Amino acid sequence: MFMKKTLKRIAVGLTALAFAGIVAGCGGGGDKKQSADSKKQYQVGIVQLVEHNALDAANKGFVEGLKKRGYEEGRNVTFDRQNAQADQSNLQNIGQRFVNNKVDLIYAIATPSAQTVANLTKDIPIVGSAITDYVGAKLAASNDAPKGNVTGTSDMSPIKEQIDLLMKVCPNAKTIGTVYCSSEVNSEIQTKIMKDYAESKGLTVKVATISTVNDIQQAAQSLVGDVDVFYEPTDNVIASAMPTLVAITDAAKKPIVCGEPNMVKAGGLITYGIDYYKLGMQSGEMAADILDGKSKPATMPIQMAKELKVFINKKDVTTLGIKIPDDIAKNAEMVE
Repeated sequence: MFMKKTLKRIAVGLTALAFAGIVAGCGGGGDKKQSADSKKQYQVGIVQLVEHNALDAANKGFVEGLKKRGYEEGRNVTFDRQNAQADQSNLQNIGQRFVNNKVDLIYAIATPSAQTVANLTKDIPIVGSAITDYVGAKLAASNDAPKGNVTGTSDMSPIKEQIDLLMKVCPNAKTIGTVYCSSEVNSEIQTKIMKDYAESKGLTVKVATISTVNDIQQAAQSLVGDVDVFYEPTDNVIASAMPTLVAITDAAKKPIVCGEPNMVKAGGLITYGIDYYKLGMQSGEMAADILDGKSKPATMPIQMAKELKVFINKKDVTTLGIKIPDDIAKNAEMVE
């Protein structure tokens, strides 16, 4: 009797183990999608329009965003990092390089970068960052449903709030001057929004356009005597050469309200703006979803920056002799 009961228990136990093995086998082998934990080696092409603090930060943030999700350089992903130095022919060559190498994903930093690679491939997923208006740049059908192979994060500035900030910091200002690159769609869009809003508040706006960094000094000199304050959008040419503009505006005691924090760090006075490192991280996590097979650019909504903050250049406050209202200064990040 004892032997029979023992054998029966052993048989039941073996049956349970076998059943558990079947269940485990079903659960572990059913998902065949590639993920960051797989042995696949991913190739990601990174094309940056030009070197300046904001785009550099978006670049670093993207790599960190992917790493956060398990895509780590030297382990399962290789980055082909390229900088076009603001040259269209360089952009074209870089984009073609990525297409020829059949990279798994392209990260395009700034509008011209994304436009170039989007014209070269309709198959490789493209995630963008530091792009103001995907629809206006003809990169997406809509923010909610891009429909093509391009998605990403937008650095559309809170322009109306920035002009409100300008009026609080410079309450006696009547005329705003703006310098931007005429070939940058993002700058043109921002300037129009700013101009319409500023004029609705009774301010006058004067604009000078440039083609290269070599034009900045002349453009700024043409405005500086006729304006009270400058507003600079997130223009890549201006951002890459802020000291040139600041040398003229500071000498004339004319503050610059900037489109983003790195322009403040480079000499501008103040902004209410985006942290480009965190924006890049958002793009990195979007890219991870694509590489995971969870999402496709066509159905992945464009994301806006999640965190905004006031940044003030402490040194420029002293140089210009400006008093920042206490309610603004107390919640701001001071930079030098």
